[in-house]
Amino acid sequence: MSLLKRLGQSLNRRRIADHLNPEPDDGSETRPFRIRREELAERILLPMMRVTDEQTARAEHRDKGQHLARQELWSDLSRLIRQADRDRVGTPGGESAALLMAGGAREDVVAVAEHRVIDGAAPDDAGIEALESVLGEMPNDYPCALIVAMAHLDIAGAWQSAQEATAQTARDRVAHHMDRAEDVLQPFDAVALDAPSLAAAQCRIAAGGPDPCEHLADAFEDLIDLDPASPRHMRELGLHLMPSRYGTADTLEREARRTAARTGDVWGAGAYAWVYRDALVQEPAMLATLDPAFFIDGLHDILRHRPDQHVANDLAAFCAISMAPGGPAAGHGAREAARRRLHHCLGWILERHLHELHPLIWSQALLCPGQTTPLPSRRAFIDRGHDTALQVIARHYSEEIAGGKRIAFSPGGMYQLGAS
Repeated sequence: MSLLKRLGQSLNRRRIADHLNPEPDDGSETRPFRIRREELAERILLPMMRVTDEQTARAEHRDKGQHLARQELWSDLSRLIRQADRDRVGTPGGESAALLMAGGAREDVVAVAEHRVIDGAAPDDAGIEALESVLGEMPNDYPCALIVAMAHLDIAGAWQSAQEATAQTARDRVAHHMDRAEDVLQPFDAVALDAPSLAAAQCRIAAGGPDPCEHLADAFEDLIDLDPASPRHMRELGLHLMPSRYGTADTLEREARRTAARTGDVWGAGAYAWVYRDALVQEPAMLATLDPAFFIDGLHDILRHRPDQHVANDLAAFCAISMAPGGPAAGHGAREAARRRLHHCLGWILERHLHELHPLIWSQALLCPGQTTPLPSRRAFIDRGHDTALQVIARHYSEEIAGGKRIAFSPGGMYQLGAS
């Protein structure tokens, strides 16, 4: 049965549109609709991917690293990491294959250490010592050094996040692991070795150093120049330069522009948007310093240079949910005006670029920054993202749906079908 019939033939278009897009009672434009998902699915024809190419690629690289480490095939793993670095192999969303393999290789050791710290106990050093022994056998091998150093960085991060992180023991453990990571990587020059994964690890060390403000921008400049096609590095730069971390609003703005200027042949203005993208979610006050026109140019250029559905879903969810006007993070004046301009980009992203729904991205966009509450099951997370995306799209096309139209998405763009 069609949506019009379910709502009742006596309702006129205005009343149906009001049902789809109710006036919020709390100043927010993100109040959910009260329409069953089956009814929305009849009107919004958008294929859903429960498992995406991005998820598959990430899992394959991490599993490969974990498998080779468990089999102690360190030479094979080193060769693959070097090759991935050299060829700049990445996932559709721009994640580094070399870093993912290194993550899989240390995952067993780090997971055990993290669980011990969470339980309030000091981790057994046997795991990290086993990795250190491999490095002793391959002392000049940068992929091996990368795995060991990043394992130390991960364990340091676990200590920093622990409830007892203010205790002297925790501070001492953080310092120990940070110092050891720096010592392990000290002999290697990422630029000379043409190794973006190594540069990424050195950026993490710079962020945890005694005076990160002084060295972060330079460290990330080397990393981004080595691997300009990966948006991950630019997004990390923006997060580190937030005023609540190691930067200032002016520093973030300056580095976003400098990064865009250096990577124009790869992204156009896209790097400006990438540097700001996560920072705007974490610290909405950054909207006050943002150049909205430049950011929007960046969104157009990103989707022109990277017409991937992972990216299209990410930017659509960012504009629809993270930049929704109103709500608890609402600002005033120029800040709220900038938020609304970014929110309105949802329309052209839907119409020109989205033709496949990746629900996990939409669910993740609903999470509050820094949220630590347990997540629902993967199936529930997917369902929540699917429902959220359909509600957002229905709100955007409420008048068309109220008139009996169906909204269909395809690689050729969004189009409308007549009433059924």
